[in-house]
Amino acid sequence: MMTNIRHQIKSQWYYLFWGACAVAVVGGQIYVGSGYREMAQATKNNVTTVQCESPYQIPVYPYRNRTGEFE
Repeated sequence: MMTNIRHQIKSQWYYLFWGACAVAVVGGQIYVGSGYREMAQATKNNVTTVQCESPYQIPVYPYRNRTGEFE
């Protein structure tokens, strides 16, 4: 017994639609990746240091605890 199998026939708009979707996704990934790279570079360039002045005098020599080991 032979059955009639109908194959799906897709129009050209199907391929154009999914091709455009694929291009949009890849383009979006490139856009987000370049923005992330730019943000990371700006963060590296804007390193700020915070200097804190303590009211206590910090000894210049290394501190030793009661066992004589360095901390």
